[in-house]
Amino acid sequence: MSNDEIFAAAYREHYWAVSRYVARRLDGRTGEVEEVVAEVFTVAWRRRAELPPTPLPWLYGVARNCLANAVRGQGRRRRLLARLGNDDAAHGRHIASGPEAEPPGGWVHEALARLSAKDQEVLRLAAWEELGVDELAVALGCGSRAASMRLHRARARLRTEIDRMAPAAAPHRPHPATTVDATPAKEHGHG
Repeated sequence: MSNDEIFAAAYREHYWAVSRYVARRLDGRTGEVEEVVAEVFTVAWRRRAELPPTPLPWLYGVARNCLANAVRGQGRRRRLLARLGNDDAAHGRHIASGPEAEPPGGWVHEALARLSAKDQEVLRLAAWEELGVDELAVALGCGSRAASMRLHRARARLRTEIDRMAPAAAPHRPHPATTVDATPAKEHGHG
C-alpha cells in the first residue's frame, strides 16, 4: 500500500476520534476545532511516510502540538484585544451564572483544572481517549515506563485535589475514589 493510501485509510478511520479529542480540549468551539483538526491532518499528510501501523496515538501526539499552537495564538489575540480595549469586559457584557448552572460532574472538572497542563493531558488521554500505557507513550512522545509513571502520578495528584475539595463537596456528589480509580481495561493489557 502506498503512503497516500495509508494516509487516506488513517484519515477515514480516525478523523472523528481526532475531532472528538480536539473538541473536548477546546470545549466544543466548533470553528477552532475544525481548524485544529485540519492542521492535524495537514501535518499527517506532509509526514505520511512516518505514519506508524497504529496511527491514532501518533495523531493524538500531532493534535497535542497543534492545540498548543492554537492556544498560543489565542493568547496573542487576547493580549491584542486587551491592548485595544475591545473585549466583552470593556463593553460591560458580563454574564453571571447562579449555582444551579454547575454542569454535572463540574467538581471533577474543577479538580482537574487545578492540575498542571501535563497532568490534565495524560489523564484525558487515558480516560477520554481510552489509551493504554503503550499508546499513551506514543501520544506523549516518551517511553512506556515514563507514560505509566506520569499517569500514576497524575492520578495521585487528582485524588489529592478531589480530597482537598471534599469538605466543600455537596452531599449529592459520588465518592471520588469510585470515579478516579476507574481504569480502562486496555491499560492492564486487556481488551
